[in-house]
Amino acid sequence: MTLTMQHDASIKAAALPDAQTVTEVKHWTDQLFSFRVTRPKTLRFRSGEFVMIGLFKDDGKPLLRAYSIASPSWDEELEFYSIKVQDGPLTSRLQHIKVGDQIILRPKPVGTLVHDALLPGKRIWFLATGTGIAPFASLIRDPQTYEDYDQVILTHTCRDRHELDYGFDLLKRTLEDPLIGEMAQDKLIHYPTTTRETSDNVGRITDLLSSGKLLSDLDIKDFSAAHDRAMVCGSMGLNLDLKKILEEHGLNEGANSAPAEFVVEKAFVG
Repeated sequence: MTLTMQHDASIKAAALPDAQTVTEVKHWTDQLFSFRVTRPKTLRFRSGEFVMIGLFKDDGKPLLRAYSIASPSWDEELEFYSIKVQDGPLTSRLQHIKVGDQIILRPKPVGTLVHDALLPGKRIWFLATGTGIAPFASLIRDPQTYEDYDQVILTHTCRDRHELDYGFDLLKRTLEDPLIGEMAQDKLIHYPTTTRETSDNVGRITDLLSSGKLLSDLDIKDFSAAHDRAMVCGSMGLNLDLKKILEEHGLNEGANSAPAEFVVEKAFVG
């Protein structure tokens, strides 16, 4: 998800509280980048959860934002996927990090996009826009996802085709992964869409679901609370629209304390 800051000596500072070292940075577009950092030895999290990460400001105070962990719970490092906001308090600086730099990470994972918040079902939908794909990047690489469901559907909606590149790369890495690749090949479906540029699938995922085109394209005739479970992560507007659509199909919103048929991440705008 999102953060901001400018490359300077403060990022290089050694022995920061809760500091983790950047091991990889990849810029996907002029607006999107991902990065990996070392993982605290004591950190335990459920795939789909988020943590607070950030950098120190010039006055020495930490600037932190909620970011979904894009790597699965078994990964030895932590991956994050972020937008770049040129005048944003955190991402204006975070986008300039390099391998060897350090970030702050508060190892207290939380979140609603976890398997424990859903009742057992036949098919799970991961419905994402933009950087909202991050928690699902974690979940589609978690063996439990394929143990719990017969079909795993990842939808990813962006404005332009090049903004979908992270998702296509994620799919490739997932299918080639020695731990879950074979399971994913049998169950995982990737459905990318664009809203501004022409592509194989054009339109907001809300419209495609409401019109029935999404279900028709995937040859699904039994979408219902009896079979389907869903997780939603995107803009506030998208979250509210999808919540309404899912409820119209008879699905109820769940939580860690009261599992049901779908959950929405409310911690941030994706």
